[in-house]
Amino acid sequence: MAGAGGGGCPASGNDLQWCFSQVKGAIDEDVAEADIISTVEFNYSGDLLATGDKGGRVVIFQREQENKSHPHSRGEYNVYSTFQSHEPEFDYLKSLEIEEKINKIRWLPQQNAAHFLLSTNDKTIKLWKISERDKRAEGYNLKDEDGRLRDPFRITALRVPILKPMDLMVEASPRRIFANAHTYHINSISVNSDHETYLSADDLRINLWHLEITDRSFNIVDIKPANMEELTEVITAAEFHPHQCNVFVYSSSKGTIRLCDMRSSALCDRHSKFFEEPEDPSSRSFFSEIISSISDVKFSHSGRYMMTRDYLSVKVWDLNMENRPVETHQVHEYLRSKLCSLYENDCIFDKFECCWNGPDSAIMTGSYNNFFRMFDRNTRRDVTLEASRENSKPRASLKPRRVCPGGKRKKDEISVDSLDFNKKILHTAWHPTDNIIAVAATNNLYIFQDKVN
Repeated sequence: MAGAGGGGCPASGNDLQWCFSQVKGAIDEDVAEADIISTVEFNYSGDLLATGDKGGRVVIFQREQENKSHPHSRGEYNVYSTFQSHEPEFDYLKSLEIEEKINKIRWLPQQNAAHFLLSTNDKTIKLWKISERDKRAEGYNLKDEDGRLRDPFRITALRVPILKPMDLMVEASPRRIFANAHTYHINSISVNSDHETYLSADDLRINLWHLEITDRSFNIVDIKPANMEELTEVITAAEFHPHQCNVFVYSSSKGTIRLCDMRSSALCDRHSKFFEEPEDPSSRSFFSEIISSISDVKFSHSGRYMMTRDYLSVKVWDLNMENRPVETHQVHEYLRSKLCSLYENDCIFDKFECCWNGPDSAIMTGSYNNFFRMFDRNTRRDVTLEASRENSKPRASLKPRRVCPGGKRKKDEISVDSLDFNKKILHTAWHPTDNIIAVAATNNLYIFQDKVN
C-alpha cells in the first residue's frame, strides 16, 4: 500500500513511492485571505506551473534544467514571474463587489517563444502574454540613451542601433480582456483543441469565445428558466473534449453530466448524451442532493473517459456508457456520519477538484486535514497522503495516512473526530508527462515527485 496510486511508472510494475520535493509560501500561522491559493495549473509541457490566489495574483514557477553532474537531482520549480491579474471592482448598477480572486487559469499551447494563459475572476477573463527580454537596443538616432528626444538639426551622422545583452526580464502583459458577458459568477474556462476558441461557464450559461475577439461571444448553453422560482439546478463545471473541437461537457448541481455537440445546433440546450447514476433509494437523506452536486469534471488525456468529483467520491465515466460510471472511488466515506456538522460549518459546500496523471492510469483529488487521495485505476489500490511541513525534508518519503471511522483506533490511524476541516486541499495538478504533482494547501504550494533510487 505504501506508494500505491501512482500509476504510469514506465519501466517497473512496482508501486510508486512519493517523496517531498519543495514547498512554496510563508509558514505563518495567521494566513492572509489574499494569499490563499485558488487554482493550480501546469502548462502543456509541464515546464511551467501557474497558481492563482484570492488576492488576484498569478505566480508562475519554472522548472530548472536538470543538473548534468547530478543526474538524479531533477529540476526544481522556482519563481519565474509574478503579476497582478485582477483587481477588486464594483458593479455600480447592481451594487455588487466583484472579488479579485482568480477562479481558474488555463494555459494555451505554446506557438512561439512567448507563453499565453487565460485567467478569470467571477466576471472578467484576461489573456496574458508572458515573454522574456534579455537584450536591449542602443544607439538610436532620434533619442539619447536616457530616452530624451534629440534635436534633428544636431544629428550629423546616422547610427545603426545595436542589441546589447541585459539581465533577463520576464514581462506579463494583458493582450485581451473579455468582459461583460456573464451575469453570474464564472466557474470554468476551457481552451478548445482548435486553439482558436474557448468556453466560459457561469451558473446558468456557457459562452463560446474566439481568442482574438473580445467584444462578442456566442451563448451556447442557457439553462435559465423564464421564472427564476422554477430554477432547480445550476451549472457547476464545463470542459472541452481534448481532441474533438465540437464536443464539450458540463456538469450540474444535481449530479448529472451533459455532453453536447456544437454541430447539432447553435444553441446546445439539447444534449447529445446524458450521464447520470440512478440513486439508491435506501441511502437517501436530507443531504443527498447537496453531496451529489458535481464540483469538477475532467476529460482523460485520451478523450475516452471523463472523471467527475462530488462531495464524497470521484467517478470515472466511459463516454460510450451513460447509465452508470465504470469506476467509483470513495474519497472520504468516513465523513458520511459527519454530514450534519459539515453542513453547519458550510464545509459540505466545498468544491474539490480532481486530475489525471499523464497516461490516465491514476487519478488524484483532495480531502480535509491537508490529506489528498490517489487511486490507481489498474491495480484498484488507493492511498491517502498528507501535505505537511513536518515531512518536508528533501527527498523524504510520504507515509500513507489512515483515518479511523470510529471504534477502536489502531496505531498510526487518525480519528475522524480529530480531522481539521479548515485545512483542505481543493486544488491539485499532475505534470502532463512526469510523476510530479502540485498540491495547494491554503497558502502553501507543495510539490512532490516519485522517488528515484
